[in-house]
Order: sequence, then C-alpha cells, then structure tokens
Amino acid sequence: MKTEVLRDIKKTEEEYQSMIHAAQEERKHKRSQAELEADNLATKAQSNAEEYKKLKLEEARRQAAQKQAEIIKEGTHQTAALKQKGAPHLSKAVQLLVMRFKEQLRVHS
Repeated sequence: MKTEVLRDIKKTEEEYQSMIHAAQEERKHKRSQAELEADNLATKAQSNAEEYKKLKLEEARRQAAQKQAEIIKEGTHQTAALKQKGAPHLSKAVQLLVMRFKEQLRVHS
C-alpha cells in the first residue's frame, strides 16, 4: 500500500510537472503570437500614417495650385482693367511726354 501511495504521488507530481510545462509552452506561444501581432499592428499603423501623409501633401499641392491659378486669373483681370482704363489717356500722355522732351532739348541747346 505504501508503494502504491508513493507511486500515485509520483504520478500526480509528474502530471503536475507536465501541466506546468504545457502551461509554460502555451504562455511562450501566446507571447510570441502577441509580439507578432503587435509588430504587424505597428507596421500597419506606420503604413497608414505614410499614406495619410501622402494624401495630405497631395491635397496641399492641389490647393496651392488652385490658389496660384486664382491669383494669376485675378492679376490678368486687373491688368486688363488697368489697360482699358489707361487707353483713353494714352495719346494725351504721349503728347505730354513729347512736349516735355522738346522742352528739354530747347533748354540744353
């Protein structure tokens, strides 16, 4: 009976050791999976951040090009308006310039 009890104790101890070993292996496996999943999530997050950055840069370039086009268009309209406004006075301005030039020629002569 004593040997039987000792065998049962030894068998139970071996079962517990086996269970502990299995639990440790499972813990290692789960930790390895968790680290792999964390690495994958970090890689995905970095990829998403790069994609977001590219989209924002493209949007900023598009807005800058649109603003530039608006400024050029406005400048063209302003130039046309100034030309139109100055056109009636062009002949008078030329006459005044020629008259002053002639006056300068006479003064130096």
